[in-house]
Amino acid sequence: MRRALLAAVAGGALVALAACGNDANNASTTADQAPTAPSPTAESTFHAPDYTANSKQVCDKVAAIYQDGFAGFSTQLGKMIANKEAKQAGSAEVARKAAGEELKKVGAQIKKEVAAAEDPDLKAAGTASAAKVTGSATDKAFFDSIKTTKDLDARIESKMLDWMNPVTGYCA
Repeated sequence: MRRALLAAVAGGALVALAACGNDANNASTTADQAPTAPSPTAESTFHAPDYTANSKQVCDKVAAIYQDGFAGFSTQLGKMIANKEAKQAGSAEVARKAAGEELKKVGAQIKKEVAAAEDPDLKAAGTASAAKVTGSATDKAFFDSIKTTKDLDARIESKMLDWMNPVTGYCA
């Protein structure tokens, strides 16, 4: 071990001495022979993680929820509208609460699916999306603004876009 260490130190000293040269050699160097910049000796070995396959799986599951997961919510919302139009406030309120419970289920399902995301940004966006859906479950103003199917068409489209907005950039 000592011999290897001594050889390395001696080799380093020889390289340093050879680089210094003598004054006669240094004086003969012209501007045209100026030393060039050293080239990099090691390439970076860092590679960003590839989340592509996992993100696609998570996004497919979230898209399926947005396509089919709102059936219970839609059913209860339809009951709420029918009861409002029939002036049955008590039944409308029961349906509103049931619609809210369905939204909570959808939010929980979204949150569960994005928990499997390896990409921390996708996970955060999905969690924000789930929170928006869950938050709407108790948004009385949202439900009060829907009195007819015409109101529903106007309100639900913008609400769905708001719910989906956080994950849209990751799940295109």
